[in-house]
Amino acid sequence: MEQATTNRHDFGNGRELAEALAETVAGTLAAAIAARGAATLAVSGGNTPKAFFDVLSRHTLDWSKVTVTLVDERMVPPAHERSNHRLASLFLLQNKAAEAHFVPLYRPGDDAAVVAKSAAVAIDALALPFDVVVLGMGTDGHTASFFPDGTTLDAVTDPACGQSVMSIEAPGAGEPRLTLTLPRIVEAGLIVLHIEGAEKQAVLSKALEAGAEAELPVRAVLRHATTPVEIYWAP
Repeated sequence: MEQATTNRHDFGNGRELAEALAETVAGTLAAAIAARGAATLAVSGGNTPKAFFDVLSRHTLDWSKVTVTLVDERMVPPAHERSNHRLASLFLLQNKAAEAHFVPLYRPGDDAAVVAKSAAVAIDALALPFDVVVLGMGTDGHTASFFPDGTTLDAVTDPACGQSVMSIEAPGAGEPRLTLTLPRIVEAGLIVLHIEGAEKQAVLSKALEAGAEAELPVRAVLRHATTPVEIYWAP
């Protein structure tokens, strides 16, 4: 498949990126609220989005009409230090954004595949497609929890996948993961790839070239997105 168009936005540092990205995301959410009275946002975890979350949480818009969920999650409870739910609660669902409705992916259970099915029901109940999806990217080329050596990588990156959330495991991922599948991500109105760190520049450049999606799974998003992928990068 022909690769999706990308728009590149480069910034001198992470703070400049956070402010610009927050402005873009807040504007998109506000437009969705004006158009249909509600907006949906899916965000990634890790350390990279913390400053962006903080800036976005202070933007003025009707947060009570915004539903926030996660692109992916670890199979750990919300109080766990590695939980993306915890990260969102501490940095995004604060200030003005405290009024937003949050839909977690994690639910208590021992079987990640069973939990994923429960999470999929909750995601499918939202007003889809998402208005905004903000992704990150690892130095191994993974995005969401699409790991190169993931147990269900072929399924979660299948454009025809019929499930909104699936479980996946990988040797370097730690806990089993829950992840939105490729169709839910690439149908979003605004798709952002938020990347910081000079070491990821070469990975991004390679991902934009020809090559197997299994080698650098972020290629699946870049190639199947239904709208231009907005790349926000800072060293």
